Amino acid sequence: MDKIAKLSPKFFRLLGVLSITIGFAGMIIIFYILIRGTIDLIFVPEAVPVIAPILPGVAIPGLPTLSFWHWIVSILIVATIHEFSHGVFARAHNIKVKSSGFAFLGPILAAFVEPDEKELPKKKKFAQLSVFAAGPFSNIVTGFIFFFIAGFLLTPLAFSMLDIKGVSISGVEENFPAAASGLKENDIILEINNISIDTTINFSEALKDLKPGDKVNIKTETNEFNLVAVEHPENSTKGYLGLIVSGMKVEVKESVTSKYGTFVPSAILWLSRLFEWLFLISFGIALANLLPLGPVDGGRMALTGISLFIKDAKKQYKVWFILTLVCLLLIVINLLPFLQKLFVFIFNSFIALI
Repeated sequence: MDKIAKLSPKFFRLLGVLSITIGFAGMIIIFYILIRGTIDLIFVPEAVPVIAPILPGVAIPGLPTLSFWHWIVSILIVATIHEFSHGVFARAHNIKVKSSGFAFLGPILAAFVEPDEKELPKKKKFAQLSVFAAGPFSNIVTGFIFFFIAGFLLTPLAFSMLDIKGVSISGVEENFPAAASGLKENDIILEINNISIDTTINFSEALKDLKPGDKVNIKTETNEFNLVAVEHPENSTKGYLGLIVSGMKVEVKESVTSKYGTFVPSAILWLSRLFEWLFLISFGIALANLLPLGPVDGGRMALTGISLFIKDAKKQYKVWFILTLVCLLLIVINLLPFLQKLFVFIFNSFIALI
């Protein structure tokens, strides 16, 4: 960090202007999205939370399934970039870095950089904001890099080796037509009402005009199922089956395996998915850290920004504290659907043991 900062301290100070600008812009955008999404979640039927926990096994509509090792490796890489950048910008402003390294938090491999907290407040507001904004800013920049590597190199290469075989069922809700028909988690849907299904978008399109009482024929790899839609729990005018799908089932083409074996295509597929998640997690961590929330980067930026307009320290902390409480409330409301599913899962598991 010290060597990189010393290459051109002036460059990093100029880059600080851009990082602060993007940081505050991102803070405003993510805070607005969180407020707007929470209002929709409360008042608009079928609205989905605007935030979701990115954890292995947690199905998020429209996103690929996150495997354990993709999760571990992505978090390590993104966290290392984030913390390393804090250190580089701190050294560019002649702020000591007391410690840095890697950490093991349960299964998660993390990184940390600790600028001198006694020295940092003595620096100018610009230097403080540069250090705070450095982590999210670096994640946004590298997120775009990961996006281009995945979108223009690895993903097209991976798809050229694959045959798509339908979409996978990631969840079947109890007491709804899908469960009653015998459809199960991990079944592969090939057709809905004679329409070929090869992506989650196709799946949504095939059911977007579904009404209560409509008959639906679903063909999987192993069987054929006839369902009758019921009323949607949140909108009685729409039909509902109780199905959740996530990702596509794909197989490597025989022509590829016969030429390259199984290891090379498997490695390319794994790397392609890794860079997709690096892109998603980079932006997720950047935006989460830009929320004006407590001790995270956005919270510290907000407090420093407030101090430019409010000179009284008590009033600064009062405004900052209110912002933090509002953010926490909005986050909890958006996480309630996931917390509810977690509670039901734990409760059912406990009942099963009894």
